[in-house]
Amino acid sequence: MDLPRYLVPFHPKRVPHCFTDVLILGGGLAGLRAAIAVDPALSVLVVTKQDIRQSNSQWAQGGIASVLDPEDCFEDHIADTLRVGGNLCDPEVVEMVVRESPRRVQELIEWGTRFDLEEGELALGREGGHSHNRIVHALGDATGKEVMRAVIEHSSTLPNLQTWQNTFTLDLLTYDGVCRGALIWNPQHGKTLVWAKQTILCTGGVGQIYRETTNPDVATGDGLAVAYRAGAILRDMEFMQFHPTVLYIAGSSRSLITEAVRGAGARLVDRNGYRFMPEYDSRAELAPRDVVSRAIVSRMEKSRHPNVYLDMSHLDADMVRSRFPGMRAICEKFGLDIARDPIPVRPGAHYMIGGVAVDLVGRTNLPGLWAAGEVTSSGLHGANRLASNSLLEALVYGAYTGEGASKAAQTDDEFRALPLENERVADSTELLDLTDIRNSLKSLMWRSVGVRRASDALIEAAEDVEGWCKYVLPRQFYDPHGWELQNMLVVARLMIRAALVREETRGVHVRTDFPDTNDERWRKHISFEQSVEPVIA
Repeated sequence: MDLPRYLVPFHPKRVPHCFTDVLILGGGLAGLRAAIAVDPALSVLVVTKQDIRQSNSQWAQGGIASVLDPEDCFEDHIADTLRVGGNLCDPEVVEMVVRESPRRVQELIEWGTRFDLEEGELALGREGGHSHNRIVHALGDATGKEVMRAVIEHSSTLPNLQTWQNTFTLDLLTYDGVCRGALIWNPQHGKTLVWAKQTILCTGGVGQIYRETTNPDVATGDGLAVAYRAGAILRDMEFMQFHPTVLYIAGSSRSLITEAVRGAGARLVDRNGYRFMPEYDSRAELAPRDVVSRAIVSRMEKSRHPNVYLDMSHLDADMVRSRFPGMRAICEKFGLDIARDPIPVRPGAHYMIGGVAVDLVGRTNLPGLWAAGEVTSSGLHGANRLASNSLLEALVYGAYTGEGASKAAQTDDEFRALPLENERVADSTELLDLTDIRNSLKSLMWRSVGVRRASDALIEAAEDVEGWCKYVLPRQFYDPHGWELQNMLVVARLMIRAALVREETRGVHVRTDFPDTNDERWRKHISFEQSVEPVIA
């Protein structure tokens, strides 16, 4: 690899140390659920990149998929997940996660989550790809906010838990092929070596690698990069899910318009008011996200317009305004009434389906390292994530990794500082405009590795990224701006390579030069282990 073993120079005699039984990198739903599952007799340290309320989990709008209606059944939820997953899901994982869904929702209720109710019962919505109403939601369209409020409050009562916020994870610490913690940094105390018996990676996704995204600023793929550098296997990196409906107004943030809007009856229309989705799929607006995203891009091209529109003017106005208060408030800032006005939308990078490969209980191939949530490739989502399965996955795998790491830590007697160090390299005299490189990367990924891909554009993108890697990766930076760019380049390189190798269309991965799905050749996973050369199996 081009990148030094660690991103910054350090020497153990000059860098502060601390010790914990279980180290959790990431404070979203997966990370906090893991912390809750650790034995109270063990010490737990949760490290978050920014404020604990800035994770992707916090911004989740739609809800949590769970079989709670007597007319629904596990088998249907399993079938929906497998169908949307493009024939690449792990059926054993899907069944395990789906069957645990009612239990995990009940846990959240016991911890104080206030889900929306109808006549005293949980209100169940429907989203694209689901055959039944099975989405529990809160605050209308702010489920993540309410769930995280409850989980943060519950975890804050745990006496064995410490949380370090606004702290950047630079790299994992490994010794003799075993993960032994992490090197972290914050602006007040600088670098710290955190030695841990077991480490759980819950750092979320990489949406910020794209120009158009629903993800918060923290989602720069740091967890994927640190895991890759440490020797963990990364799998299915070509599968980035694009949410079809992202608010598109000049001057606004790219706010997600929840899929529940279409579940409630919203229609997608073009600039002329024409409802186009029935032309592309019999399920119309309730088709899976990849289908809707492709249809929107095609319609934008045909209409020569930068977006399409969500129309809810045919629905009950009071229902619309009360059911989607978050969306209403955002749109009102721009003079839009969601019950009357067409809402401009277009696709944006939303969820990283690929990631660190884990087994049924969240173990990686690197001893001492576990992973849960969006940073992983668990087998649940296959080639396309079914709506509202992500928070469910975070709950299930968060619990499993917390329990598994806890048991492993209790049997790990060897717990000491190890002779690791990384010397300073000579500083380059050439100044780099990191913001310019970052913006160029985001535009390149959106243009060439977006909703649709083709060989020529992917090859060109790979060449551009390799060029940036040659002079950005060998440097040692001293603040998160540089470290994030290095991590984004590491991840972009793998995403482009995987997209180029998979010569077919499957799920969210669309190759215009290979428009068909080829199960005989490509019903396989593409993996990377400390190399840009993939393993296909």
